[in-house]
Amino acid sequence: GCVLAEGLLTTTYTDEEHLREVSYSQSTGQKEQLSRSLQRGIRRVQDLCKVLQLPAVFEETAVSYFQRALQHPSFHLVSLEKKELLGGCCVFVTCRQHNWPLTMGTICSLLYAKQELFASVFLSLQKELELCVPALSLADLVKTHLNSFQLFQHSADVPARFVEDREKMVARTMQMVELASETWLVTGRHPIPIVTAAAYLSWQSLQPAARLTCTLAQFCKVAGVDLPPPARLRLKELLEILLRMASQLAWLRVLHVDKKTVVKHIGDLLQHRIFLLKNAFCLEEEAQQCATVPGERSQGSSPVAGGAAQEESRPSEEKRRREGSPRPLLPPCLINPRKRLRTAALSASDCAITGDEPISDSEIEQYLRGPEEIRAFRKAK
Repeated sequence: GCVLAEGLLTTTYTDEEHLREVSYSQSTGQKEQLSRSLQRGIRRVQDLCKVLQLPAVFEETAVSYFQRALQHPSFHLVSLEKKELLGGCCVFVTCRQHNWPLTMGTICSLLYAKQELFASVFLSLQKELELCVPALSLADLVKTHLNSFQLFQHSADVPARFVEDREKMVARTMQMVELASETWLVTGRHPIPIVTAAAYLSWQSLQPAARLTCTLAQFCKVAGVDLPPPARLRLKELLEILLRMASQLAWLRVLHVDKKTVVKHIGDLLQHRIFLLKNAFCLEEEAQQCATVPGERSQGSSPVAGGAAQEESRPSEEKRRREGSPRPLLPPCLINPRKRLRTAALSASDCAITGDEPISDSEIEQYLRGPEEIRAFRKAK
C-alpha cells in the first residue's frame, strides 16, 4: 500500500510539473493562431504560383522565403496589408533569381496592390534576408509579354487577317526594342509600354496592307492585353526615329513617307539600322559642329555679338531640322526638356547695380577658370 501511494504521489507530482512547463501562449492557442496565419500565407503563395504557371521548384523556393520572412523580427509587427504583399514579393524574388521574366506591375495587378507599397516591402525583404536579385532581361520580357497576346491562333475574337506567326513577331519586336535601346528610348522608362508599342509596329509591318488602319487601342483590344497610357508616347517616339532613318534612303525620300507609310518599310530600316542611325544622327560631341555654320562668328567678335549670334542660331537650328540634317542622338529628356516656370520681372530697384553688393564664396569660385588660379585660391584659403 505504501509503495502504491508513493507511486501515485510521484505520478501526480510529475503531471503537475508537466503542467507547469506549458507556456501561456500554448495554453491560449496563440502559436496555433500564428500557424494558421502562416498556412494562409503559404496557400496564398502557392495560388499565386499556380496563376502564373510557375514550375514546382519556384513554388518551393518562394514558400521557403515566405517562412523565413515571417520568422524574421522585422516582419512581426508590420501591417496585415504588408504581410499579404510579402508572399507576392517572395514570388517576385524567386522569378528574378531563376531568370523568369516577371515585372512588378504584373504582381501588383494580381494582388490589387499599390506599386509604391509593394516596392517598399520588396526592398525590406531583400535587405533583411540578404537576397541577391538580378536585373530583368529585356529579351526575356519581350518573349513573355508576347506570349500573353491572343494573336497567334484564329478564334472568334481574332479575325484571320490579324493572326500572325509567333516566331516572326517575336523576332521583329526584338529588333524594334533593340532599336529603341540604341536611341535612348528605353533608358529610365517602364519596359511594358515600349514593348507594347514595338509589338504594334512589328505586327503592322508584317502585313501592312491589311493592318495599317488598325489603331494601337484596337490592337491591344484584339490581342487581349491592357493598353499602358505611356505606350502612345513611346509609339510617337519610335515613329520619329524611323522617319529620321527613312530620310537617309534615296528611294524612300522619293516616296515621301510619313508616319502611316513608314511602317511598310520597317523591314528595310531594321536591316540597315546601324548605317542609317550613323547617317541620321550625330554624336553629342559633333552636335555643336552640326549646329553652327562656318564663318558665323569671327575670332575677334565680342561676347555680346556672340550672344546675338547664339540667339540667331535658334531659327537656323529649326531650319536645319526641317532640312533633315543630322541632329544629336540624345535622350528625349534633353531634346525636349520640360518647360520651366517663368520668374517674375525684376523691379527697378533690383535692376539697379551699385557695385557694392556682397559677393559670396560660391560666386567667387565661378570666376576661377584656370587650374593655377584654383590651386592658388586653395592655398590661400
